[in-house]
Amino acid sequence: MKRLLLALALLGLLAGGGALWVFWVGPGPAREDKTLIVASGASVARVAGQLEEQGAIRSAGAFRLFARVLAPGDPIQTGEFGIPARASAAAILNILQHGRPIQRLVTIPEGMPSVLVHERLMRNPYLTGTIPVPPEGSVLPDSYSFQRGEARAAVLARMQAAMDRALAELWAQRRPDIAVSTAREAIILASIVEKETAKPAERRAVAGVYSNRLKIGMKLDADPTVIYPITQGRPLGRRIRRSELQADNGYNTYARAGLPAGPIANPGRASIAAVLNPERHQYLYFVADGTGGHIFARTLAEHNANVQRWFAIRRARGEM
Repeated sequence: MKRLLLALALLGLLAGGGALWVFWVGPGPAREDKTLIVASGASVARVAGQLEEQGAIRSAGAFRLFARVLAPGDPIQTGEFGIPARASAAAILNILQHGRPIQRLVTIPEGMPSVLVHERLMRNPYLTGTIPVPPEGSVLPDSYSFQRGEARAAVLARMQAAMDRALAELWAQRRPDIAVSTAREAIILASIVEKETAKPAERRAVAGVYSNRLKIGMKLDADPTVIYPITQGRPLGRRIRRSELQADNGYNTYARAGLPAGPIANPGRASIAAVLNPERHQYLYFVADGTGGHIFARTLAEHNANVQRWFAIRRARGEM
């Protein structure tokens, strides 16, 4: 009976002089593209009101009526949708029922420290609410989708849940002879590996050097651990001072053997995997080779020769 009444009302509109064209299939009134956010569980009536307020349709009542009579089947999706300028009401409804919602992404690069993760989330204009700086090493670097107006806390929670899942999965696949004894230690060492090499192919080799050092009680001597207490992971922007190399602050691996007090960045999945399955070799040293990678050495004498070659490269570049 209700459907019959709606049909009769629609026929009345049609008889009123081209209402179908004006209110449904003809060009819409919007002169520019619009964006519509459809909340979870939103009714056709609510969406029609939003569209009328934005000037995307001429009449919310007519939209509801035509939608119920001519397109009653599929529900309206939740999400953010782009509405083209001059789109007809029929085209708008089709977008809301069958179109793909706008996908917004926030990307956390491998090795980004938590202070910069916090800044990236807080600066995103499409997120809402505030968050504290997350614990270092708790966020899995990746690209995360979100909806416009979503809470920053919800997005951060997904990032941290992703790290928990990845770490649990990789820890279960660890080699039995690795140098770390807990998942937290794996994150700490992986954060150092992440900051020490930009070449994916070197991760396992660098992880092998640090694993070898840990096993024999040798200091890690990792520059990024010296920088972290000074900048919390931001670029230092200058050379490390002698006093900073000597500072015993819980992070500086030049001051004492073993792992630092905590992670120095948010390591990516590949660096965690490298620590849990490091390359088997006898290297204890590595230094830059001038190409963005490193050259490895077994003995201090070999390493010192490699360092001199690196210094020669830097002098030729005018860096020393």
